[in-house]
Formats: sequence, structure tokens, C-alpha cells
Amino acid sequence: MNKNSRLVYSTATKSGTTLEGLVQKKKVTAEVQKTNSIVKIYRQTKGRKGNGVSIIEGLSIDEENLKALAKQLKQKLGIGGSVKHGQIELQTSQRQQIKEYLQSQGYQVKIAGD
Repeated sequence: MNKNSRLVYSTATKSGTTLEGLVQKKKVTAEVQKTNSIVKIYRQTKGRKGNGVSIIEGLSIDEENLKALAKQLKQKLGIGGSVKHGQIELQTSQRQQIKEYLQSQGYQVKIAGD
């Protein structure tokens, strides 16, 4: 290939498998990780001037899917939140509703703390 030319689109990888096969494999491994890990939900008020947030940790999914899950939770509960350091922070203390939603998505969930 010439230095000035660049590949614009390709459906094959170096090993010859298609990108569709890789996407399917990634979905399967995400499903396996979803069922094996235990997700913990705890409440934190430290450094927040008394306003509590619920923190969800233990999700073994990539950053893109973590942001999508956070968006779904925020829309479902009508609250704000963000994704930081591989954790989802939601501006609510409704941990039971978060637990029910995550369980409906197939996660094993425990509420940590008080």
C-alpha cells in the first residue's frame, strides 16, 4: 500500500474473521460476565455536603456499555448521574429501585451498607 493511501472500509480483520463475528463474540462474553459478577449498590455522602448519591460498582462491562446502562437508569428513575472511574453515580437514594431494574437486566445485585 502507498503511504499516501489509507484504508477507508473493511469487513475483514487480519486473521480473516469478519467484524460481525467479533461483535457477536463480544456480546457473548458480555453476557457471561454479566451473570458471573455481583454488582454492589451503596450510598455515599462524604464530600457532597450531605447530599447522598448511590454508587453502583462491580459492573464488568466496557465504558461504552457502562454509559448506556447509566443513561437507561437515569431515564427510568428520572434522576441525574454520571460515570466515573468504572462506577455509575446516581443522584438518588432509591437503591431498591436501582436493584430491581438491574435484576430485570440479568445482573446479580446486592445492596451494601445501611
